[in-house]
Amino acid sequence: MKSVSLLATVALASLSSAHPGPAMPKLMGGREFLQTIKGRNAMPAPIANLVHVEERTPEVGPRAEDPNTCGPGVGSCVNACCSPEGYCGTTEEYCAAPDCQFEYGPLCDTLQAPSGASTANIARPHIGDVPYGGAGVYDCQVAGDIAFTFDDGPYLYTNDLLDKLAAYGAKATFMITGNNLGKGAIDTTPEYVTVIKRMIAEGHQVASHTWGHQNLTSLDPTTFKNQMYYNEMAFRNILGYFPTYMRPPYSECNDTCGDLMADLGYHVTYFDLDTEGYLNDAANLIQKSKNIWDAAIATANPATDNYLEIEHDIHYQTVYNLTDYILASMYSHGFKSVTVGNCLGDPSENWYRSGDPNAAVPTPSQQVSDDGSCNADITCLGSIYGNCCSINGFCGSTDAYCGTGCQPGSGTCSGSSTTSTSTAKASTSTAKASTSTAKASTSTTKTSTSAQSTSTQKVSTDGSCSSSITCIGSSYGDCCSEHGYCGSTIGYCGTGCQPIAGTCSASTTSTKKITSTTTTSTAVATSTLKVSIDGSCGGTNKETCQGSSYGNCCSTHGYCGSTTAYCGTGCQKGFGTCT
Repeated sequence: MKSVSLLATVALASLSSAHPGPAMPKLMGGREFLQTIKGRNAMPAPIANLVHVEERTPEVGPRAEDPNTCGPGVGSCVNACCSPEGYCGTTEEYCAAPDCQFEYGPLCDTLQAPSGASTANIARPHIGDVPYGGAGVYDCQVAGDIAFTFDDGPYLYTNDLLDKLAAYGAKATFMITGNNLGKGAIDTTPEYVTVIKRMIAEGHQVASHTWGHQNLTSLDPTTFKNQMYYNEMAFRNILGYFPTYMRPPYSECNDTCGDLMADLGYHVTYFDLDTEGYLNDAANLIQKSKNIWDAAIATANPATDNYLEIEHDIHYQTVYNLTDYILASMYSHGFKSVTVGNCLGDPSENWYRSGDPNAAVPTPSQQVSDDGSCNADITCLGSIYGNCCSINGFCGSTDAYCGTGCQPGSGTCSGSSTTSTSTAKASTSTAKASTSTAKASTSTTKTSTSAQSTSTQKVSTDGSCSSSITCIGSSYGDCCSEHGYCGSTIGYCGTGCQPIAGTCSASTTSTKKITSTTTTSTAVATSTLKVSIDGSCGGTNKETCQGSSYGNCCSTHGYCGSTTAYCGTGCQKGFGTCT
């Protein structure tokens, strides 16, 4: 049972004081903010330590003697970025959002628009019962639901996070930032295009966390709207549509912000549970986040209670340690992990808007294609094969699929789903390739080394491992990584794996399912096969998926990936790994 308490009132005041300037959003009638978790004494105490961007007031003055300096009272860079420290340059440390001083550097990442037409003129009707804009939404409405949300990604660890969610059958909402942390724009970075399509294909919800993670309360109206439009354009370039749900960076959205979000047709989404994983991103600190979770779930009743939880998939400990801990605990207490839309009882057709007049947003009666085929009941939108449904009923993104005969009821037409080249500055950072797929093997027999659990070794109960704690038999996976965490992907079982505390194997595949394990057969890439650089495989080009950044399996339709749609029935063994 949720109830308002004096503690909640005091904590709300402290949260407002943590961010000087505009006050926190007012509470919406019928929706609670942090009462539940505070009432259980589980709300994190150091709220004032929440990271937030310092609001800047541009003061363009005469340039200092050093032409490489920039910022308030100094001036602007010419064809460069202005770093947080006030220096001009063009590399990641100068240009990465949100800290690049975009008022003084025209090349800052946050100012670089995605390719294609603006989404500014797209109609934005308010549909359904979930409020738009205003004070926002803070908690779920469906008992037994926990809306697991992840901010700031996609990032290096997001694909592995999807493996973990899949192992539990869990669904989540990803609050996606388009071009932050120097990671590259989501619509022109292949691994992020793939991972966002995977989110949709696996039943997760994607939502907006703005383009560059700027503090919306400090922006002029034009820059404010561009933060939303640019992210919409990037989503449109990837999926053909964009979200109606968003979370403001730093969870700051004053009355003006709320009004603008209503005009733009967004549900402003906050949270009522924060484990502070972003403050505890170290092996010796993450237990603090687990303690917050434990206190929240200890007295929660799935028959009456729910949570809307915030996490961040840009933090290593959150993804590889805290997530498994929370999921195992969540399900053992009778709760289930769902999307924000699900926990609010909002039909899935309300979660997105078409980014193109020819595109039909998927509805509950349409499933996203998982095998490359499409028809009235199966849409290509959000599929890994492309957003267009050809005259012959197959998904793709070239003119053969998107042009003459394209079926608009099952995807995007007129070539609008083909991603075009961006003119934005190329990021100097590279994202880590997915670690969820198996490495090439010269044998179809899986080899492994392991140290059997002994009477002196305890089975891990929190995902950690050492010489005295083994992963064998744990719910996290049987391999102990070089960093001392249990799992079952190559990141845990490959290089650096500790055989004294679990099983090690160079050919272990994706995260272990709760009820089963998978053995793979592998075709070794030969000198006659090129490694795919665009996600396609086989065919006249004789390209293999083995060693590609898209996944090691070549599907029946000639695309690389790592899920059963690629590795199962119809998988082409001559061009990669198959199950």
